[in-house]
Amino acid sequence: MTSPAPLVDIGANLTHESFAKDVDAVLGRAHAARVATLILTGTDMAHSEQAAALAHRHDGLYATAGLHPHMASHWNSTLESAMRALHTDAKVVAVGECGLDFNRNFSTPAEQERALEAQLGLAAESGLPLFLHERDAGPRMREILCHWRDDIGDAVIHCFTADRETLHGYLDLDVHIGLTGWLCDERRGHHLREIVGDIPAERLMVETDCPYLLPRNLPAKLKGRRHEPALLPWIVREIAHWRGESETTLAAATTTTARRFFQLDEEQ
Repeated sequence: MTSPAPLVDIGANLTHESFAKDVDAVLGRAHAARVATLILTGTDMAHSEQAAALAHRHDGLYATAGLHPHMASHWNSTLESAMRALHTDAKVVAVGECGLDFNRNFSTPAEQERALEAQLGLAAESGLPLFLHERDAGPRMREILCHWRDDIGDAVIHCFTADRETLHGYLDLDVHIGLTGWLCDERRGHHLREIVGDIPAERLMVETDCPYLLPRNLPAKLKGRRHEPALLPWIVREIAHWRGESETTLAAATTTTARRFFQLDEEQ
């Protein structure tokens, strides 16, 4: 499927090992589908550096740099200094992926909060927006963001999957929302379908989170494949349906929002 308007995939894990052998072909398919701009997710120092390096090799690619809450126990002053330096790279357009994940607790909640607060400080220092992960930690995340709100700029909760109350709590803090193929999953996406219309167009962005979360609304010939940026138009189609608007309108609005959020040059 080709998007009716250029799209920005705000969360693509192209440094994942599954893309190691064919990233050029993946990017070719993305461009053919009119997924014109990709934000590559950095989840630790190594992947953040890899994402930035890949972004330097290709037009239309940018990167985030941060430490995922699963690995928050690794945060230390050396890592903080390295992240601070990477945030000065012209291709790094956000601090993250950072946040809280109280669902799996691979790092303790205390370690997660410590790493998150440190990265909020880096965002305040650099002026970069925040690319945030939150799972089963909505109340605590909102408390922390409320405390920091006057010091940080824009922030997005990527791959939002929570309930209406959590959504409106983020919107009240002027936080952006990233939606993925979770909405396309008839097994678990029902509650999202009922609330996507609550998200203002200027707060909504779209992402694949590839290679994870392969959409379940794909035609049979595409099912079972690895998720990749070229499949983003299928996610846009599903979101547009549940918002009661055209795919063209949604594609154009999310791209405008993403370009403003990540401070991307219009000509890119």
